[in-house]
Amino acid sequence: MTETVDTSQFIGMRSGRSTPERCAFMVLPVPYEKTTSYCKGTARGPEAIISASCQIEFWDEETKTETWKSGIYTLPPFGSKESPEKFFPRLEKKAESLLKHKNAVPFFLGGEHSISQALIPPFIKKYPGLSVLHFDAHADLRNEYEGSKHNHACALYPISRKCRVVQTGIRSVSHDEHHLTGRGNVKTFFMHEHPNVSGLIPKVLAALTGKVYLTIDMDGFDPSVIPGTGTPQPGGFTWLEGLRLFKAICLKKQVVGVDIVEISPQKNSVISEFAAAKLAYRLMGYLQLQK
Repeated sequence: MTETVDTSQFIGMRSGRSTPERCAFMVLPVPYEKTTSYCKGTARGPEAIISASCQIEFWDEETKTETWKSGIYTLPPFGSKESPEKFFPRLEKKAESLLKHKNAVPFFLGGEHSISQALIPPFIKKYPGLSVLHFDAHADLRNEYEGSKHNHACALYPISRKCRVVQTGIRSVSHDEHHLTGRGNVKTFFMHEHPNVSGLIPKVLAALTGKVYLTIDMDGFDPSVIPGTGTPQPGGFTWLEGLRLFKAICLKKQVVGVDIVEISPQKNSVISEFAAAKLAYRLMGYLQLQK
């Protein structure tokens, strides 16, 4: 069969397998940016990631598979400049609609991290007992920031009121947030307290439930790995450390959804968006190994 290259599609391929009915993975770009407080440009993240994905080899050297053959369907970008009060309910309905495709795991490409507030609730509703793995440099547990409850710094607060949230990579916390870390539904693994990923992984697995949603802020990685993020912080995961953590979760738990957010493309560099694309494809490969 001859495959047709389509650079608007993740990994650049469209085939008979890449349809909503037959795919293993659905990719929704969400180029939303409203509350970025430091480095601007996260709205350009999804397009940059998809463009970079076209440069990834179809055969994955770690999983030894050609994940694209399982079907990866990319939807049109879902973004808006309207107010969060109007946009977030629409985004939540869009995310809910993707869950009607029972065999496809949704991947959302942001955009700023605030979008997770709208993406995760449909998964909580569909999967009782769901837990969220929050990979990030920041706690994102503010109830409100700069006059908005839909701020990127508040991304996980409403989610933490509804389900278990396990945080990894955390190394930036406000005074107000520290009262919420490691309490109630939130289990926080501060980076400085858990620098050894081999020791961290079993603790994270024990803290998560059987079904998991991954929300991945790319600043969870060290800036030497991912320099193009909205709010970079020193002291994060290396590339291979992050992959070891994600692989363990993908193989030991049922991952039902993924968002990858906060890529802010830099001038004259494609490092960050390529790494984000590679990460998405690798996660898909890990999930295929489980089947």
